[in-house]
Formats: sequence, structure tokens, C-alpha cells
Amino acid sequence: MSGVGIGQRPGNRRQKTVKVMWTAVWLAYLGAPVSDLLHGGHAVGVQVLGWLGLVVFVVWYMLLLFPGGRGDRNHLVLGSLAVLAAQSALLALTLGREWLVLFVYVAIASGAALPPSLARWTVPGASALLTAVAFAVPGGTSFIPGLLLPALLGGFAMTGVRELIRTTLALREARATVAQLAANEERLRLARDLHDLLGHSLSLITLKSELAGRMLPAHPDKAAQQVADIEQVSRQALVDVREAVTGYRRARLATELAGAKVALTTAGVVAALPGEPDLTGVPEESETALAWALREAVTNVVRHSDARSCVVELLERRTLDGAVLELSVEDNGSGRAASASAPGNGLTGLTERLEKAGGTLEAGAFQRGFRLVARVPAAPAADVGSGA
Repeated sequence: MSGVGIGQRPGNRRQKTVKVMWTAVWLAYLGAPVSDLLHGGHAVGVQVLGWLGLVVFVVWYMLLLFPGGRGDRNHLVLGSLAVLAAQSALLALTLGREWLVLFVYVAIASGAALPPSLARWTVPGASALLTAVAFAVPGGTSFIPGLLLPALLGGFAMTGVRELIRTTLALREARATVAQLAANEERLRLARDLHDLLGHSLSLITLKSELAGRMLPAHPDKAAQQVADIEQVSRQALVDVREAVTGYRRARLATELAGAKVALTTAGVVAALPGEPDLTGVPEESETALAWALREAVTNVVRHSDARSCVVELLERRTLDGAVLELSVEDNGSGRAASASAPGNGLTGLTERLEKAGGTLEAGAFQRGFRLVARVPAAPAADVGSGA
């Protein structure tokens, strides 16, 4: 995706070009000065100076909207706005009332480049200067109604957009911080659980090892018993660790749905996802298989499809073999059906995972995109057919 969201800085040349072009669209309102230069009957020298002044104004205006540095730039911006305002006044006084529109851009640049505490003074100031110059230019007063309101509204609207961008950036930073804190908390929880699981077992193994070492010279049979106890304790500890790690690694469908929304939105894909599902009575292996299917499908959409939209649906269906949960992920991308049959890719492993859970997988081109459908039993095997 080439678009850039609010508060998101362009990440490559294409995104920068799109953002500049989007801003440049509003330069169409400079049609009045351009028309004056082409058809205003000015001398050649005046036309050359007018074109030069207009180009310098536009370049300076764009630089104010796309600052390259950070830090306290208010003094530099105020100086640049003063130059733009002076240039606008000079061009309007020398070339005519058509050039009064430049003050609208001065007001907009004020709202976009300055914090609200300063913009609330500079925007009305640019509008007041527009009014004063309009009275000094022949016929300029007739332009005041059509330019004064856009200058005020445009300037203060850009102030709101600037604050929206700042808030969005702050929210993104806060979200990243919360995610980092959550990851740290999860690591601490894992450390506590492993300590609780292994602390007693390792202490017992150490104690019995020392005891076996002391018994070896005189009582080899008792030492052998201690070694057997050590083996039993270590095997049980290994089982406990495996169960704990399996619980941590188990994929949850609700978690994957939330992660899918974030991943798709970040990639610029319009996502339609179901709400948090009610999985009461659904076997753990079925939920885990669907969660992995959703993760694999969303990964393919983000990395390979070039899609602009993605629809995720989770439905419960009745079949001759019993109730099944059906997860479908459909995008409008390039529809890479070949990826479903290529050996060694994620879909192959996903098919095996679903088969172990008693489910099935379908994947391939669908209409104008790609569709993945995963089905798993909605009830334990012992319950299938028990109710109707």
C-alpha cells in the first residue's frame, strides 16, 4: 500500500510522492494568479518576476508543510511566515487583486506549522493583513468575502489536523510502550512459573545426588535407589516443563483475531473481522488449529496478496458428521492459488495441523482474490452425535 495515514511519516519515496501530490492538489486555487500572469497584459519583465515570485512562494509553502528537522522550530517558522506574508503583500500590491489568494496559503501554513498557542494569533493576523492589503489594492475589497472566511477556517482547521497528528503519534508511542510492558510482564510470569515448577524438583535432585554420593562407597544398593528417585523426579520435572511451555505456546483464537486486526490495519488493508467468539465447549485442539489457520492466512494477506481489503468470518455449521466451526479469510488481492500447492510452505503444515484436529483446509483463488477456509469439529469426538 502506498498511502500514508494521519500521523504516519512517509516510509519510502513512493509514499513521500503521494503525500506531496495530495498536498499539491490544493495549489489549484492559485489559478487566479497564474491566469493573471498569462492574460493580465503585464510586461514581459513583470511576468518573469511574477513567475519567479510565485515559484518561490510555492516552494517555501511546501517546505513549511513538510519540515525536515525536529526540535524547537517556532522562531524559524515565524520568520518564514513573515517572509511569505511580505511576499504575498508585495505581489498583491504590484500585480493586482488576484494575488490576494496567497494570504489564504499563509494562514493555512500558520495552522499547519505552528502550535495552537501561536497559530491562534498568526492565523487571524494573516487574515487581518489580507483585509488591509485588499483595501489598498484596486478592486480588492470585492475579494474579501471570498477569501477571508477560507483563510480563517483553513488556518484553524489545519491547527486541528496538527493536533490530531500529534495525538495519533502519542497514542502509537503509548501503544508500543504498553506492548513492551505486557511482554515484560509475560516474561516475568514465565520466570515465576518456571521457578515454581523447577525450584522444588531441582532442589530435590541436588539433595538426592549428594546423598547418593555419600552412600556409594558403603551402600551401593541404597545409592542406586537414590539414583532411581533422581531419574523419576527429573522425568516428572520434564513433563511439568513441557506442559507449561505447551500452555504458553497454545494459540488462542481471540488473541489471533486481535492480532490480525492490528496486522491488517498496519499494512493498510481494510479489515472486517468478527467480534470475540464464544468458544464454550469447543475442544482446545480445534481452537488452536483455527488460531494457527488465521495467523497463516493473515500473514499471507499482508506479505503476498497486495490486497486492499480482507474479510474474516467465523461460523458454526451443522453437517452429517456433527457441528463444525468454519473460519474463512478472503481478500481481494492477486489470488496466488499456486501458493496453496507449493511444497514446503505454511499451508502444507497448516493442513497437517488441521487434520490432526479432525479438520480440513481449503485454499485457492476465489473471485478476484484468494480465499482460505478452515473447518474443525465444534465438539469433542465423544460428544459428536450424542445430541440432536
